[in-house]
Amino acid sequence: SFQNEINEVPFFDVQLPYELALKIFRYLGRAELGRCAQVSRTWKILAEDEVLWYRLCQEEGYLLDMSISDHSCWKLALKNCRARERTLKYNWKNRIGAVSQLRYELGKVLCDVHSWDGVVIAGYTSGEVRLWDTRTWDYTAPVLEAVQGPGDAGPRPHVSFVRINSSLAVAAHEDGTVSVWNLLLGREPIHHYQHNQKIQALALGPEGAAVATASGFEVKVESPDDRGFWHTTATFEIQKLVNFLNLVPDVTGSPVAVAAAEDIVYLLKAEEPGKVLHSVYGQPVTCLDVSAQEAAFGIKTFGWLLNEPNQILLYNLETNQCLTKVGNSIGDFSCVNLHDSPPHMLVAGNKDRRVRVFDLRRGESVCSLYAHQLGVSAVQMDDWKIVSGGEEGLVCVWDQRMGTKLWEMHARHPVRHVWFNSHSLITANIPEERNPRGSSSTDDDPAVHRKYRGIIYSYEFSGEQLAGDSVLPICRSSYDELTGYSYNIGLAVPYDSI
Repeated sequence: SFQNEINEVPFFDVQLPYELALKIFRYLGRAELGRCAQVSRTWKILAEDEVLWYRLCQEEGYLLDMSISDHSCWKLALKNCRARERTLKYNWKNRIGAVSQLRYELGKVLCDVHSWDGVVIAGYTSGEVRLWDTRTWDYTAPVLEAVQGPGDAGPRPHVSFVRINSSLAVAAHEDGTVSVWNLLLGREPIHHYQHNQKIQALALGPEGAAVATASGFEVKVESPDDRGFWHTTATFEIQKLVNFLNLVPDVTGSPVAVAAAEDIVYLLKAEEPGKVLHSVYGQPVTCLDVSAQEAAFGIKTFGWLLNEPNQILLYNLETNQCLTKVGNSIGDFSCVNLHDSPPHMLVAGNKDRRVRVFDLRRGESVCSLYAHQLGVSAVQMDDWKIVSGGEEGLVCVWDQRMGTKLWEMHARHPVRHVWFNSHSLITANIPEERNPRGSSSTDDDPAVHRKYRGIIYSYEFSGEQLAGDSVLPICRSSYDELTGYSYNIGLAVPYDSI
């Protein structure tokens, strides 16, 4: 080919070797390379070299897991990635997409929901734990089996907490039992342990295989050894009851946990006694989130000092020093998201009904949105949008730079879980009341009306997945289901699977 014959590239009044010319072109962006391609035939071949476009693709954050040999035309690959991103942004802004409800059978009230990369886990008052993989359009919901002891004939206790990550699912029940499942190995739990009292907090890192639970004045960390046998890695005695518990992500070696117990924040490392990260008497912690190097938490001041209202503190977990204090609000900070936010940014929701975004380098608020009618209960942001959920049941999607609301969605119960990635959004409205009474005082009917049960929504904004999703959920179920209700009769598609 002509490219193989090029040894010298004309650069004005000198001839440069091809490799040297390529190094110069590496400093150019997309637009400059396009202009250079119009100069001459030689420059066109140089400006469309795969190495240049592969590097541009990687620098813009696309196809990071691919090598240069995986595509024959990297210029086209970058063009397609940018077009897909524009389409997704347009769909998000205009609410174009498919929405599904992840429903479960009658008489089960939703207790807790968590998700990881489109896989949703939900725990119910029946004691059952369900999984949905929303990345496939015909998703079904397998039930994760519990460990059955000899005396387990009666109804199982409510689920208190559920968590999921790339490989594990964990559920804690009201009676202090904790079950761990491996998502690759099926529905039987791989590990099971018990606390003597009710569990107040459960933590599972985004990656890795460690589980932390807090019950009474004890925090337990469980993880498998090199051969895959689970054991208690560490147990910590704490003076106060734990309200919030997180495992620090991306830790090599033994797991590290951060626990907030009333007005004390602890850093808990195995083989070391619990270290107090922060403690101010009479200033309880109201929310907590942890990234690989930092911990952010809201504190409530009760207004003894009018010059120091409620704030969010950011601590470095290596040095144990307070890096910055942000926010001066009268209301308590009710949720904070540090881990999923862009670098040096943090988003927090407050009981004063506002969502605030902070720039941690400058230590100040970038934007403040009057978001909800009651307090903000869940929040997440990326580089251009914010999704917030409120106690009144409203989910709002915001354009962060414009500070404007794009759209909202309402359901009956408080929003307790919000998660999104580039193309999908998962929200969960979880009832405060776990045992809603029937219409009469004697009527504790297990078949609770569906409006009391809580709801999980899954939104899909990407165009290529909408073809399958345009089939309504009522028409998706197959005919091998044992139970059916008037709203879930299910028409099979395609019809030859009847």
